[in-house]
Amino acid sequence: MASLKNLDLNAWFADFSSQFQNLNMQEPGQWPPAPRYAAFVVVALLTVGLGWVAVLSDEQSALDAERDKEPQLKEDFNNKLTQAVNLPELRKQKSQVEEYVLQLEKQLPGKAEMDALLSDINQSGLGRGLQFELFRPGAIVMRDYYAEQPIAIKVSGRYHDIGAFTADVSNLSRIVTLHDLAIVVPGTTSNNQNTPPRTDTNTTLSMEATARTYRYLDPNEVEEQKKAAAAAEKKK
Repeated sequence: MASLKNLDLNAWFADFSSQFQNLNMQEPGQWPPAPRYAAFVVVALLTVGLGWVAVLSDEQSALDAERDKEPQLKEDFNNKLTQAVNLPELRKQKSQVEEYVLQLEKQLPGKAEMDALLSDINQSGLGRGLQFELFRPGAIVMRDYYAEQPIAIKVSGRYHDIGAFTADVSNLSRIVTLHDLAIVVPGTTSNNQNTPPRTDTNTTLSMEATARTYRYLDPNEVEEQKKAAAAAEKKK
């Protein structure tokens, strides 16, 4: 305590200040203690500051980015947790969908079965006593995963037989659709393709339509379609 009382602050401050005078910047190792310690502190602070700017700031940005992802990750986790809990039910639904797709694929004939399907359409008409005046398959239209076969048909017969024929076509095991139907009395025209002419049930009528059948593509055809689509995309 006696030493603190005898401490002359003015003298100490004067001595401290005098150490910063007449410093040789070329020889910092010769400086008095106070300037050396002060220089060390300044260099240390600058080093820390530059290190923060050069290294830690990037790390902070990366940390902030990861924190921003946290809500989405939590949501994904909850969704996956729900799926995991419902996994047996999801597997059951997947199996049902696959079975349904398989049933739909069975309704599309393969390339080798098309002739048999065209024969079935023809036999459906003949079985109803209709006369085929035209049965002309058109050019096959290729789609992404299936092919469409249009068939121009013209049949003549009684009204109910024509109606039964269209029902038979719709009930074939393979998918066949009828388009652009026009039913007329031979020698006349119909102004409305969807409304048959008024006549008795024994009158011979004529029906023109386009039947469209569909088949699935084999793996080679699917690959060719993908290549064609890619080539068309490059040309754009």
